Amino acid sequence: SSGVHSNGFSLVRRLLSDHKIGFDAPFPPSAQNGANETVGDVLLTPTRIYVKQLLAAMKATDGIKALVHITGGGFTENVPRVLPDNIAADIDGASWTQPPVFKWLAELGGIDNAEMGRTFNCGIGMVVVVDAASADAVTAALEAEGESVARIGTLRAGETGEVVINGQLGSAI
Repeated sequence: SSGVHSNGFSLVRRLLSDHKIGFDAPFPPSAQNGANETVGDVLLTPTRIYVKQLLAAMKATDGIKALVHITGGGFTENVPRVLPDNIAADIDGASWTQPPVFKWLAELGGIDNAEMGRTFNCGIGMVVVVDAASADAVTAALEAEGESVARIGTLRAGETGEVVINGQLGSAI
């Protein structure tokens, strides 16, 4: 994802207010890297739109079974919406690196991993559910359209609507 998109802004506004941080304040992770971004620049980065890339991948392969836009409700509320009964999802939090804004928000608010996974996309704006046999073809089709792809988990028999997040979200190095 390109950042927080439009998710969790009630929490973001409260954190900024509680810590007296304005939108024009330097964004700490950027400043550490010599960049000149403000908190507002980072938080108001436009939402990524994935339609073009997804349509191309859908035309290139028939392996896409479902699409999940990770909006308000994060992984735990959005992923179950596309899963059949008795199917659960295991998400490997260490399979991608989240944008610095999410680590900053988690530290600023003392937000635990479970709440981050319920509130924010943590760097994954769209989950593409594919059958295992098509994973390489779908990955190649999306990458050919300029998307970066992270294989973030698997499906298994389990309790309907269950999403298990293993490890710290977005902690890949």
